[in-house]
Amino acid sequence: MAEIIQKDGTWAFDGDALRLTPGRDRNVSLLRRTLGELVVPLGALAGVSFEQGRKSGRLRMRLRDGADPLLHASGGRLTEPNDPYQLLVESDRYGVAEYFVDEVRNALLLDEVPSDPVTEYLLPGPPVPLSVAAGDGAASFDGEHIRLEWNWKTEDAKAAAGTRTLAVADLTAVEWHPAAGLENGCLRFTVRNAPTKAPPKYDPNSVELWGFKKDPLMALVAAAVQARLPHPAAAVTDVPPLEAPAPQQLAPADRREDDHDALLRRLRELGELHRTGVLTDEEFQLAKQAILKRM
Repeated sequence: MAEIIQKDGTWAFDGDALRLTPGRDRNVSLLRRTLGELVVPLGALAGVSFEQGRKSGRLRMRLRDGADPLLHASGGRLTEPNDPYQLLVESDRYGVAEYFVDEVRNALLLDEVPSDPVTEYLLPGPPVPLSVAAGDGAASFDGEHIRLEWNWKTEDAKAAAGTRTLAVADLTAVEWHPAAGLENGCLRFTVRNAPTKAPPKYDPNSVELWGFKKDPLMALVAAAVQARLPHPAAAVTDVPPLEAPAPQQLAPADRREDDHDALLRRLRELGELHRTGVLTDEEFQLAKQAILKRM
């Protein structure tokens, strides 16, 4: 097991999944504290890296496209303090961070985890019920319905429509945009057969955001809803797959032989990747030792 503990949080890897726990330091963002602990299965991971700095470094995790409803709903617009897939590392723990990266990379190599997009969410999204007040309104979500309530700062034309209740079954999309420069952000819901180009200020299905502290929490509402909408890749995976032949049952001895042969093939593949320059000498030796331990 590999683990790195910092003021910013704790990352632990047990070979099958990565457990990300936000720290209790006052500099940890409100979004990360509200989101809480994340468990990322190895199959959802596309890569991990560590960047050294003069006073501190940063561990970065990259997920496969389509694996996390939070990343999809926010469109990759979460800034560094709010990104749960980054960890600030103090300079005296650089060695631990590099070891952590090596362990995860070796597991990705050995399990042959692809980095291409996935066709279903591999993370569940934020837990519900969830309620956030920010900008010109408050959004609550119980897993089936979204409730939008307005405050005294809401534009009169939008507030006149009163409290809105939207069923997930009636939605086609949800998106979160942070405020940027002179442009306000929003949490916007797209209702089936009722598209609109109205600015969030006037759209009764949107909460307008002005760039204050609680604005990023609206991304959690968007992610919780997104997790319950059809996956973006569903439209291109409707063609039924060919029926695969039933797998042949193997005796335990046969399975051991097959496992041994698979490890030998993996060694040959690693050797080829090393010869062609894809793997460095250090990466090759680490992956090779891990395979030999299994044998």
